[in-house]
Amino acid sequence: MLSAEEIIELLGLEPLPVEGGHFRETWRSADELPRHALAHRYGRAKPAGTAIYYLLTDAPDSFSALHRLPTDEVYHFYLGDPVELAMLHPDGRVECITLGSELLSGQRVQHVVARSVWQGSRLIRGGRVALLGTTMAPGFDPQDYEGGRREELTARYPGAAGLIAALTRE
Repeated sequence: MLSAEEIIELLGLEPLPVEGGHFRETWRSADELPRHALAHRYGRAKPAGTAIYYLLTDAPDSFSALHRLPTDEVYHFYLGDPVELAMLHPDGRVECITLGSELLSGQRVQHVVARSVWQGSRLIRGGRVALLGTTMAPGFDPQDYEGGRREELTARYPGAAGLIAALTRE
Protein backbone atom coordinates (compact mmCIF):
# COMPACT_ATOMS: atom_id res chain seq x y z
CA MET A 1 0.00 0.00 0.00
CA LEU A 2 1.12 3.54 -0.67
CA SER A 3 2.36 5.63 2.23
CA ALA A 4 0.55 8.78 3.34
CA GLU A 5 3.42 10.87 1.98
CA GLU A 6 3.17 9.19 -1.44
CA ILE A 7 -0.60 9.73 -1.61
CA ILE A 8 -0.22 13.38 -0.58
CA GLU A 9 2.37 13.94 -3.29
CA LEU A 10 0.61 11.96 -6.04
CA LEU A 11 -2.75 13.67 -5.49
CA GLY A 12 -1.46 17.12 -4.56
CA LEU A 13 -3.18 17.13 -1.17
CA GLU A 14 -2.88 20.00 1.29
CA PRO A 15 -3.57 20.20 5.05
CA LEU A 16 -7.24 20.97 5.72
CA PRO A 17 -7.36 23.88 8.19
CA VAL A 18 -9.69 23.61 11.20
CA GLU A 19 -11.23 20.24 10.28
CA GLY A 20 -7.98 18.27 10.00
CA GLY A 21 -6.55 15.71 7.60
CA HIS A 22 -5.42 16.48 4.05
CA PHE A 23 -7.60 17.29 1.05
CA ARG A 24 -7.85 18.58 -2.48
CA GLU A 25 -10.93 19.79 -4.23
CA THR A 26 -11.17 17.79 -7.47
CA TRP A 27 -14.37 19.26 -8.91
CA ARG A 28 -16.40 22.42 -8.50
CA SER A 29 -19.28 22.67 -10.93
CA ALA A 30 -19.12 25.63 -13.28
CA ASP A 31 -22.91 25.79 -12.96
CA GLU A 32 -24.11 28.05 -10.20
CA LEU A 33 -27.50 27.62 -8.57
CA PRO A 34 -29.11 31.00 -7.90
CA ARG A 35 -30.31 31.77 -4.38
CA HIS A 36 -34.01 31.69 -5.43
CA ALA A 37 -33.60 28.11 -6.72
CA LEU A 38 -32.27 26.81 -3.38
CA ALA A 39 -33.87 25.86 -0.08
CA HIS A 40 -34.29 28.74 2.37
CA ARG A 41 -31.37 27.52 4.54
CA TYR A 42 -28.95 28.70 1.86
CA GLY A 43 -28.38 32.43 2.03
CA ARG A 44 -26.57 32.80 -1.28
CA ALA A 45 -25.95 31.21 -4.67
CA LYS A 46 -23.94 27.97 -4.64
CA PRO A 47 -22.11 25.77 -7.13
CA ALA A 48 -24.26 22.89 -8.37
CA GLY A 49 -21.82 20.40 -6.83
CA THR A 50 -18.33 19.79 -5.47
CA ALA A 51 -16.02 16.83 -4.83
CA ILE A 52 -12.84 16.37 -2.78
CA TYR A 53 -10.22 13.81 -1.90
CA TYR A 54 -9.78 13.46 1.86
CA LEU A 55 -6.87 11.69 3.58
CA LEU A 56 -6.57 10.55 7.18
CA THR A 57 -3.27 9.34 8.64
CA ASP A 58 -2.05 7.94 11.95
CA ALA A 59 -0.76 11.37 13.03
CA PRO A 60 -2.36 12.32 16.38
CA ASP A 61 -4.10 15.39 14.94
CA SER A 62 -5.29 13.65 11.75
CA PHE A 63 -9.03 13.36 12.23
CA SER A 64 -12.07 15.09 10.86
CA ALA A 65 -13.27 17.30 13.71
CA LEU A 66 -16.99 17.21 14.44
CA HIS A 67 -18.83 19.64 12.21
CA ARG A 68 -22.14 20.02 10.44
CA LEU A 69 -23.22 21.29 7.06
CA PRO A 70 -26.52 22.44 5.55
CA THR A 71 -26.19 19.93 2.69
CA ASP A 72 -26.06 16.12 2.61
CA GLU A 73 -22.50 14.87 2.18
CA VAL A 74 -21.73 11.61 0.37
CA TYR A 75 -18.60 9.78 1.59
CA HIS A 76 -16.67 7.42 -0.70
CA PHE A 77 -14.00 5.02 0.60
CA TYR A 78 -11.14 4.55 -1.88
CA LEU A 79 -8.28 2.74 -0.17
CA GLY A 80 -6.39 2.06 3.02
CA ASP A 81 -7.45 1.24 6.55
CA PRO A 82 -11.01 1.42 7.91
CA VAL A 83 -12.41 4.72 9.14
CA GLU A 84 -14.92 5.32 11.90
CA LEU A 85 -17.53 7.88 10.83
CA ALA A 86 -19.38 9.27 13.86
CA MET A 87 -22.72 11.04 13.54
CA LEU A 88 -24.62 12.94 16.22
CA HIS A 89 -28.22 13.29 15.05
CA PRO A 90 -30.53 16.20 15.92
CA ASP A 91 -32.88 13.77 17.75
CA GLY A 92 -30.06 12.87 20.20
CA ARG A 93 -29.14 9.57 18.54
CA VAL A 94 -25.43 8.73 18.20
CA GLU A 95 -24.41 6.55 15.25
CA CYS A 96 -21.02 5.20 14.20
CA ILE A 97 -20.40 3.32 10.96
CA THR A 98 -17.19 1.96 9.49
CA LEU A 99 -16.04 3.01 6.05
CA GLY A 100 -13.78 0.43 4.47
CA SER A 101 -13.41 -2.26 1.85
CA GLU A 102 -14.41 -5.30 3.94
CA LEU A 103 -18.03 -5.43 2.79
CA LEU A 104 -18.63 -8.90 4.27
CA SER A 105 -17.81 -7.55 7.74
CA GLY A 106 -20.28 -4.68 7.42
CA GLN A 107 -17.93 -1.93 6.29
CA ARG A 108 -19.31 0.52 3.75
CA VAL A 109 -17.65 1.99 0.69
CA GLN A 110 -20.21 4.79 0.56
CA HIS A 111 -22.36 6.56 3.12
CA VAL A 112 -24.54 9.66 3.13
CA VAL A 113 -24.44 11.99 6.13
CA ALA A 114 -27.68 13.95 6.18
CA ARG A 115 -27.62 17.71 6.44
CA SER A 116 -27.51 19.17 9.96
CA VAL A 117 -26.02 15.98 11.46
CA TRP A 118 -22.79 16.51 13.41
CA GLN A 119 -20.11 14.38 11.76
CA GLY A 120 -16.50 13.50 12.40
CA SER A 121 -14.16 10.69 11.43
CA ARG A 122 -10.91 9.01 12.39
CA LEU A 123 -8.90 5.95 11.49
CA ILE A 124 -9.84 2.78 13.36
CA ARG A 125 -7.23 2.11 16.07
CA GLY A 126 -4.07 0.67 14.51
CA GLY A 127 -4.77 2.13 11.07
CA ARG A 128 -2.08 4.05 9.19
CA VAL A 129 -3.78 5.77 6.27
CA ALA A 130 -7.14 6.01 4.48
CA LEU A 131 -8.12 7.82 1.30
CA LEU A 132 -11.72 8.92 1.04
CA GLY A 133 -13.70 11.33 -1.04
CA THR A 134 -16.83 13.35 -0.51
CA THR A 135 -19.31 14.93 -2.88
CA MET A 136 -21.99 17.49 -2.21
CA ALA A 137 -24.86 18.96 -4.23
CA PRO A 138 -25.35 21.85 -3.96
CA GLY A 139 -21.64 22.28 -3.56
CA PHE A 140 -19.58 23.04 -0.50
CA ASP A 141 -18.99 26.63 0.52
CA PRO A 142 -16.52 27.26 3.39
CA GLN A 143 -19.05 29.62 4.98
CA ASP A 144 -21.36 26.61 5.47
CA TYR A 145 -18.91 24.83 7.81
CA GLU A 146 -19.97 24.89 11.47
CA GLY A 147 -17.35 23.45 13.80
CA GLY A 148 -18.45 21.57 16.89
CA ARG A 149 -17.51 22.83 20.34
CA ARG A 150 -16.67 20.09 22.85
CA GLU A 151 -18.55 21.56 25.82
CA GLU A 152 -21.75 22.26 23.88
CA LEU A 153 -21.80 18.88 22.14
CA THR A 154 -21.07 17.00 25.37
CA ALA A 155 -23.99 18.76 27.07
CA ARG A 156 -26.28 17.73 24.18
CA TYR A 157 -24.89 14.16 23.83
CA PRO A 158 -23.55 13.21 27.32
CA GLY A 159 -23.38 9.50 26.47
CA ALA A 160 -20.89 10.27 23.71
CA ALA A 161 -18.51 12.42 25.80
CA GLY A 162 -15.44 10.27 25.02
CA LEU A 163 -16.17 10.25 21.28
CA ILE A 164 -16.77 14.00 21.30
CA ALA A 165 -13.50 14.62 23.17
CA ALA A 166 -11.62 12.55 20.58
CA LEU A 167 -13.19 14.35 17.63
CA THR A 168 -13.05 18.00 18.73
CA ARG A 169 -10.21 20.47 18.92
CA GLU A 170 -11.80 22.89 21.38
